[in-house]
Amino acid sequence: MTFGRAGWVRVPVGDDAARWATRGKCLRVLVVVHNVTAATRLLDVLPLFDDDLRVQLLVTCTGSSAFAAGTAELLADTGVPVLPWEQAVETAVDLVVSASFGGQLDVFTGKLAILSHGVGYTKRLATPDTGHRTPDTGHRTPDTGHGSGSGSGPAPVFGLAPQWLLSPRGTPVADALVLSHPEQYERLRAACPEAAPTAVLAGDPCYDRILAARPHRERFRRALGVRPGQRLVLLNSTWNPESLFGDGGEVPDGGDVVAALLNRVADEFPVDEYRFAAVLHPNIWYGHGPGQIRAWLDRARRGGMALIDPLSGWRQALLAADAVIGDHGSVTFYAAALGTPVLLGAVPLHALDPDAPISAFMREAPRLVPDAPLLPQMEELLARHRPLPGPAEFTTSVPGESAARLRKLFYSMMGVPEPDRPASLEPLPLPGHEPGTATVPLRVLTRVLGPGEIAVSRWTGAGPEAGSAPCGELHIAVHEDTREVDQLDLADVVFRDGAPDDPRFGSPSIWTAEVLRRHPGCSLAAYVTGPSACVVRVRGQAPLRIVATPATGAGAASAADDVSAADPAVYASALHAWLAPGGREPGAVERRLARAMAEGLTVRTGARLHRVRLVPPAPEETTG
Repeated sequence: MTFGRAGWVRVPVGDDAARWATRGKCLRVLVVVHNVTAATRLLDVLPLFDDDLRVQLLVTCTGSSAFAAGTAELLADTGVPVLPWEQAVETAVDLVVSASFGGQLDVFTGKLAILSHGVGYTKRLATPDTGHRTPDTGHRTPDTGHGSGSGSGPAPVFGLAPQWLLSPRGTPVADALVLSHPEQYERLRAACPEAAPTAVLAGDPCYDRILAARPHRERFRRALGVRPGQRLVLLNSTWNPESLFGDGGEVPDGGDVVAALLNRVADEFPVDEYRFAAVLHPNIWYGHGPGQIRAWLDRARRGGMALIDPLSGWRQALLAADAVIGDHGSVTFYAAALGTPVLLGAVPLHALDPDAPISAFMREAPRLVPDAPLLPQMEELLARHRPLPGPAEFTTSVPGESAARLRKLFYSMMGVPEPDRPASLEPLPLPGHEPGTATVPLRVLTRVLGPGEIAVSRWTGAGPEAGSAPCGELHIAVHEDTREVDQLDLADVVFRDGAPDDPRFGSPSIWTAEVLRRHPGCSLAAYVTGPSACVVRVRGQAPLRIVATPATGAGAASAADDVSAADPAVYASALHAWLAPGGREPGAVERRLARAMAEGLTVRTGARLHRVRLVPPAPEETTG
C-alpha cells in the first residue's frame, strides 16, 4: 500500500487519488503563482471556471520569487488544493494559467496561458548576467536588478523580450500570451517575432472589475470615511528604491520623497477638508512585512490616513479617490485611465519601455515638487485637471469583454466547449467601514465670523506657518486614546467616539464629567455618539447634545448630502470657540450657551456650512 510522497497532496490528485477522489474524471486547471502580486491577478480569473463540474482547480507556487512572504497564506485562503512544486510538475493537467514568467513554466503537460500582472508589459527587468542556470533543468533564472545583467545597454522589457518569452530551445514558453491592447502586440512583434503567433487579445480583467464597480464610488467613499465635501487623495507606490515609497529618490533637504510627503500632509492639509489613503505594492507590503509598514506609517495612520489592503481594497480606494500622488506603477496608470487627476512623485523613465503608453503619460503628466508646499500643488492639480487621452485609450481596447474572451480562450485550449451561461467576473466587494478618526493631537484654528457662526480648521501637524493663516484663535483638541498622553493635560477640548450605551464609559454624560475632573485645564469634553452627533459638557455646565441639521443657503451641503458632513468633534471645537470670548465675565458663558441653544450654531469647514442644534441629551446618554 502506498501513502504518497511526503508533503504531496493525495486527493484529488496523487499516486492513489483514484481510490479517494469523488470526482476523478475532471479536467485539471493548474494555476501557477509566482508571488502575491501575480496571485491577485490570477484570482480575478478563477471565477471563470465557477459552476463547471467538469473542472478541478489546482494551484502551486514556483518558489522562484524573492517576495515569497504571504503567498502560502493567500493560496491556502483560496480553498483550492495547493500542490508542492515538485508534485505539480509531475501531475498531468489540461491547462496551466500564470500571471508571471518566473519559474520553470515549460515543464508542464498542459497548454500554458500567461496573463499580465500589471497594466500590460511596460517595465524593464534584468535577465541573467552570467548565464547561470538552475541545476534542475538548466533554465536561465531571471534576477531582479535594474540593469541588463550584461553591463551593456538597458534591461529588456519584462514580458515582451526573448529572454522572457522563449525557452532555451528558442521556442515560445507560452501557448497563449494574453494582451489587453493591440499596441502591445506591435511591441511584441518588434521585440520577439517568434512569440507573436501566441498573442491573444483578451482585455484586462482587473480593469474590467474596476469599470464595473464605478457606480458604487460613493459607497466606497463612505466606507473609507470620506464625508461630503472632503477630498480623498491616494498615495500610491510601486516597489523598488526609485518608487514613490523608495528611498532612492532624494529631495533637496536630504530626506526622501515619502517622508517629505507625510510631513507636508500633516502640516498643510486640514483634516476636515482632505482625507488621505495609501496603497502600496504587495512587494513592499510583504517584502518588508505588514507590521513594519504599519510601524513606518504609524503617525500618519493615527492622523487619519487609511492604509489600504493591497490585495482586496486598492481598486475600491482608487475608484473613491479625487486625486492620486503616484509613480510609474500600474495603479497610477489605472487612475489616469479613470480620469482621476494624477501628480507624479517619482518618474524613473529609464525603468520603462520608452515605446509603452505609460512612458508617454509619465512624460506629460504633472510632477510633484517635493520641496515646495504640497497643498497649493494639489489645489492647482484639481482645478486645472484635464484627463490625458493615452491611459484610457491604451489600458484595454476591449473594455468589459475580458471575461468572455478569456473563458473562450481557456476552454478552447482545453479542447472542450464552454458552459452555456455568460462568463462573468466577481464584483468588487464593499470594504468595511474605516472612519479615519485622528488620535494625534489636533491644532485647531477658529474664527467667530458672526452671530453663531464659527469657522474651524484642524491639522494633525503644525498647520500653516506663522503669518500665512487667517487670524483667529488657536486651541488644542486631543482624542482620549492618543499616544501622546502628555498632551491631554494641555488640551482645551478632549474627545472620543463610541456607542452611547457602551458600559465601559458609563454613559457620555458620566464620561464627560470624568474627563473634566481628570484634566483641570480642559474646558470642554465631547463624546461622539454617531456620524452626526456628540454629547458635550462645558466646564461647570450640564451636558448637552450637539446634532447636525440640514444646512441652507450659500455654501450649504446639497440636498443630496446627508447631515454627517463634518466630524462631530468639529462641532465641539466650534462651541468652545463660541463660548471663549466671555470666559472670564460672570454669567457670559451661560448667556452665550443659552443663545446657542436657542438659535443653534453655523459651523464652517473650508467652503462648507453645517447647521447644528444644541439640545438636552437622550436618556441613554445620561444614565449608566
